[in-house]
Amino acid sequence: MNAARTPECAGASLPPHGRSIDYAIFRRADDDGGCWQGVAGGAEFDETPRQAAVRELSEETGIDAPGRWIALDSIGSVPASVFGDGHGWGPEVYVVIERAFGVEVSASQAIALSAEHADFAWLPFDEALNRLRFDSNRTALWELNERLAREA
Repeated sequence: MNAARTPECAGASLPPHGRSIDYAIFRRADDDGGCWQGVAGGAEFDETPRQAAVRELSEETGIDAPGRWIALDSIGSVPASVFGDGHGWGPEVYVVIERAFGVEVSASQAIALSAEHADFAWLPFDEALNRLRFDSNRTALWELNERLAREA
């Protein structure tokens, strides 16, 4: 088994920005096809999914003190073969479980991209949903948008 990561990852969607609800999505730097996604990454062996999401948010965006965290019910499955270091998990690991969170950030919190991403965009729900590549990201974004709409 891989010593650095568990076969589990966590992701975070970032709303709102300014007065309207916009979502930050990120274009991966290692994908020529322009893969857009939320913040995500593998959990370390000593981390809960939320702790992994907090760490990944900091590593990928430079945001260390976000506002409210919203645990989502959305749970996705990602083929283990997508992950470059997945070979260390062994042949019995076929999918990685992805747990999702929403994170509120203020307009004053600037995003500082890591080398993992080439670009990011703040977009309204429909535009963000249409750019996302993975079904699990789309489902989590839909759930987050529904939760925020019901709160309003």
